[in-house]
Amino acid sequence: MNAAIENMKTRRSIRGYKPDEMPAQELLEQIIEAGTYAPTGKGMQSPIIVAVTNKDVRDRLSRLNAEVLGTTSDPFYGAPAVLIVLADRNRPTYLYDGSLVMGNLMNAAHALGLGSCWIHRAKEVFNSPEGRNMLKEWGIEGDYEGIGHCVLGYPADEQTPQAKPRKQDYVVWVK
Repeated sequence: MNAAIENMKTRRSIRGYKPDEMPAQELLEQIIEAGTYAPTGKGMQSPIIVAVTNKDVRDRLSRLNAEVLGTTSDPFYGAPAVLIVLADRNRPTYLYDGSLVMGNLMNAAHALGLGSCWIHRAKEVFNSPEGRNMLKEWGIEGDYEGIGHCVLGYPADEQTPQAKPRKQDYVVWVK
């Protein structure tokens, strides 16, 4: 089977990380580059990726995300790195564009031996006053919506979760 297709079939969301093992900068850069090659409406590249490897900022993001969720636990599952995907609301395809970036990030992470998981609530985090202030601190201006947090790291458990069986009616052929 084609290696790219096999990678897509074997990637799983990882929900437990070794928090003290930051992926190498080179691996993060390769994952980010893959994200920048995601298809976007009319090739306009509306999303941006914010790469967070600073533990204090990562913990602040986790706290904000947990507040939206209504918990005090770490919604990032201990992952040491977070790639935030934001997309320009002025583009009619922004939500799809950002979602495709997230998919590329997760598939690239798996291909490079890292675990990843799409953590939701980025929209709510970056619509909050503290989230908007973070964007300003990072020099991000414009009407951006948080699409997702792609958490990355080395899985805490060496066992990869098994795929659920595909549902019977997943595909409808029209010939």
